[in-house]
Amino acid sequence: MGPFREPRDAPLGAGPRAGFPLSRTLKWAQPVAGGVPVGLVYHEDFLRYDFGEGHALRQMRVRLARDLISDYGLLTEAEEIRPDPATEDAVRRVHAADYVSVVRDLSVHPKGVSYEHGLGTADNPVFAGMYEAALLHVGGTLRACEEVASGRRTRAMNLGGGFHHAMPDKASGFCIFNDLAVGLRSLLDDHRLARVLYVDVDAHHADGVQTIFYDDPRVLTISLHEDGHYLFPGTGFTDEIGAGAGRGYSVNVPLPPYTRDVSYLYAFQEIVPPLARAFKPQLIVSQLGADGHHLDPLTHLMLTTETYEAVGKMLDDLSQELCGGRWVATGGGGYEVTAVPRVWTVLFSTLLGRELEDALPVEWLKECNRVAGSVPGDKSLRDHARADEEAHVPRAAKRTVDELRRTVFPLHGIA
Repeated sequence: MGPFREPRDAPLGAGPRAGFPLSRTLKWAQPVAGGVPVGLVYHEDFLRYDFGEGHALRQMRVRLARDLISDYGLLTEAEEIRPDPATEDAVRRVHAADYVSVVRDLSVHPKGVSYEHGLGTADNPVFAGMYEAALLHVGGTLRACEEVASGRRTRAMNLGGGFHHAMPDKASGFCIFNDLAVGLRSLLDDHRLARVLYVDVDAHHADGVQTIFYDDPRVLTISLHEDGHYLFPGTGFTDEIGAGAGRGYSVNVPLPPYTRDVSYLYAFQEIVPPLARAFKPQLIVSQLGADGHHLDPLTHLMLTTETYEAVGKMLDDLSQELCGGRWVATGGGGYEVTAVPRVWTVLFSTLLGRELEDALPVEWLKECNRVAGSVPGDKSLRDHARADEEAHVPRAAKRTVDELRRTVFPLHGIA
């Protein structure tokens, strides 16, 4: 998630190359071990998180994603879970008490502002009921974490989560409360997990989650995002590697504008699996922001659904290899409302170990046209990368990978 920084003006042109594995060239894993249902956390009141007409964040994308998942029949294999709002006590384990109080008060008096707390800005306008709306999204991620950590199910995805920019005392980048940080805190403190891997593929740096766990070696945060020189929040560089006991446990993979499938997956494969295997997590939490998609109006990455499908498959494999399949996922950024549902549906299918047909359900296309005013141009779930792109990884991406190998890998005993 995150606001606009610069205009985009580059054409689409990404694609799978010979010798580089994308999703449909990879072996699909078996269904979740033991047949434990996968959970999809959703509540119709997620749409009440509403910054108003003209704002980039349009929560109809969450409803469209839920309905596309349903129209593909995936809710016959997964269970839909209706969450309760988080308690204020739960949120205050991450956020400062005075900040929570300001959010609550402005929610009742929405004509006020608190610039000190990032509220009332163009990115984070105040709206009536924002306190309750934000608590519900946090409650969704807490419920997903509870379902998996308790053993009731192996995997769960909160479509309404992913607000990774919120700081302990400040709203930022469309994020009021940091549901991911609250969920991670619950996994550590309530469920006594010693090692949780957090992987964030949103196009914007996961600065809030990083800040909150910057000195905590129990959470290994890996964020792949567009270089902060070009995009909000202007952080997430390779030298941000954690502090104190957490040194080496914050990992940032900044990628240049117009990064395409081949380069992105090169960086992901070179960084995430080796660190994950060295860390040996007990559970994986992932923020699956869809704003790296080439249609997104706020960012400059040029990814197709093929990249997201491949990333989902790699997370699937790592979770099954390292932590018994335990995987909590959330949504996140994404501002092109016909692209986000397709990305999240592809990713949710990887939680189930399923591969979907490309033809989009007719009923969903009608709904999409009705609420969004448009449909995907080719009426296809996937957008495929161009077949004529060279299998070339730019020097900037290679330098990023090399720098992390030099500075972070030795801290985890990786030669």
